[in-house]
Amino acid sequence: MPVRLRWTAPLGQKVEQCETRNASRGGLLLACHEHHGVGMPLWVTFPYDPAQPDGQPEILARVLRSEGDQGDQGDNRISVAIHFEGSLNTAPYAGAADSGKTPAESLASASGRSPLAIPIRVRPERVPWFEEAMTVDVGPDTLRFVTNRVYSPGDTLRVSFLTADSIPWRGTAEQPARVVSIEQLPNVSSLAVTLHRLSS
Repeated sequence: MPVRLRWTAPLGQKVEQCETRNASRGGLLLACHEHHGVGMPLWVTFPYDPAQPDGQPEILARVLRSEGDQGDQGDNRISVAIHFEGSLNTAPYAGAADSGKTPAESLASASGRSPLAIPIRVRPERVPWFEEAMTVDVGPDTLRFVTNRVYSPGDTLRVSFLTADSIPWRGTAEQPARVVSIEQLPNVSSLAVTLHRLSS
């Protein structure tokens, strides 16, 4: 069955359509064209219908294994095994606090964030160009997304949601939010950035 993968790359988001070789409740074994590093977070649409417009559900997954393989039809495909993740909270962060919870995890507990993968656009307050990113979890006034860009705690970002039916925050289409936590994801160059919504 067709599967669409989405991931955060240094110059923006990339997508690839793969095919399943095996499926289970906890993950998928895929035939892909691109190599994906072990531990890399991916957003997966499965099953994926190329004829449908955007808005098909995406779930967070992590790469367990990625190795070259000779496909059934003689093409050189990459065999990629992925595991479905409820949230990046399940993965150990570099520099986690002694309490066992990262600042983002503590904020998630306090704010009632739930795992939710939706595409967003994020830009610094005085910069007109946005980056496309994917959320990891969203709460009434907070969200966390994965990026390869560098932000600093205290930065104010403008957040917009791509479709009206995917807006988890009430208010205008583009909303200001402050960076409250930045954490390095394990085994990859990506960062998890936690935002707290400001009054518009």
